[in-house]
Amino acid sequence: MEWWVALAIVFGSMFILFMIGLPIAFSFLAINIVGVIVLWNGEAGLNQLVLNIFSSVSKFSLLPIPMFILMGEIMFRTGLGFKVLDAVGKWFGNLPGRLSIVAVGSGTLFSVLSGSSVASTALLGSLLVPDMQKKDYSPAMTVGPILGSAGLATMIPPTALGILLASLASIPVGHFLFSIVIPGILLAFIFILYIIIRCYLQPELAPSYDVEKVSISEKLIGTIKYILPLGIIVFLLLGLIILGYATPTQSAVLGALGTIVLSMFYGGLTWEKFWDSLTGTLRSSVMIFMIIIGSTTFGQILSYTGVTGGLVQLVGNIEIHPIMILILIQMVLLLLGCFMEPLSIMMMTLPVLMPIAKSLGFDPLWFGAIMLLNMQIATITPPFGMDLFAMKAVIPKGTISMKEIYLAVIPFILLNLLVMALMIIFPSLTLWLPSFVK
Repeated sequence: MEWWVALAIVFGSMFILFMIGLPIAFSFLAINIVGVIVLWNGEAGLNQLVLNIFSSVSKFSLLPIPMFILMGEIMFRTGLGFKVLDAVGKWFGNLPGRLSIVAVGSGTLFSVLSGSSVASTALLGSLLVPDMQKKDYSPAMTVGPILGSAGLATMIPPTALGILLASLASIPVGHFLFSIVIPGILLAFIFILYIIIRCYLQPELAPSYDVEKVSISEKLIGTIKYILPLGIIVFLLLGLIILGYATPTQSAVLGALGTIVLSMFYGGLTWEKFWDSLTGTLRSSVMIFMIIIGSTTFGQILSYTGVTGGLVQLVGNIEIHPIMILILIQMVLLLLGCFMEPLSIMMMTLPVLMPIAKSLGFDPLWFGAIMLLNMQIATITPPFGMDLFAMKAVIPKGTISMKEIYLAVIPFILLNLLVMALMIIFPSLTLWLPSFVK
């Protein structure tokens, strides 16, 4: 069988399963079962599938995923996020688009303790949208900044999606987490700059209002009490890795422990909330691990049928600059992001794209960071971005239409693409920080 025929059959079957509503994990499992029975002699293929399932999830490097999810669950269920949001808001005074800037600032902070863009969207949307609407903010400055900043949970460590990408692509998790720090912070800075400039030029989008004056001492007390302790979590997550005292897995466990301790002191952590956090973590982790289970055999099937080798050879024979091929890859991923969620895209494309990236001489950290930013864009890309529907679910009914949400998020998609262009032009944005990791 020609490799392109196998590719058409595998991906065509997958799209059919997605369209009939079968969950991602079970779609890949179904493809794998049929594939191993047909290609690997029935029972022997099923035995190999079982071995692949065990080997794919029995990795110590995957432990950070449930730890990061647990951090986000505890953060949101205990209400610690509300206190941090209030402390952040006190520092922005009467800047143009104040509440929109608060959304970006809070989204950046929450991304350190969450790793889930959907969770950040739900929290920020439920907290900020009603107040923004009372202040007559337009949808462009209401849901747009929240959706843009919630996506930072994908690009600023810890990020469950980033760890999953690194694991599927066989990239060192610790180095990869550091490769996305500077692009994530740069993205937040560009969001704030855009909001200030646009609200200055079009003040009707975010009307100014009287802000209660807060003394410097009160601001400092709120910062010391609720914001600075987050620095301890950041140090546990990233600082210990840089100093060489802990692995990414050990840092993730310490970060989760630190979040639990902070929530006990500030967020009112109870046994009931802790249990709810554990069950929420279990549900999300099982879903992610089921997807990982399908990736190993899926990649082997593509390799066995010659799909991976055929595509690598095809790309190698194209006589254009490798950067142009990189841009074409990102355009295809952006198109897929309009209709599919990031996990599905990563599962389908990583087994093919990573060999192509290596054949073109791309640094895996650099290529992976660019792809992760593309996956972040997929969460807010109309018409089927996950975060768009999460936003629609939490805002007051009948106030903002889905069309207005689509229009509001477009500028932030363009800003994401600007940062992606900067990452392609200046690889040091992703490769400089990992060089310090011991």
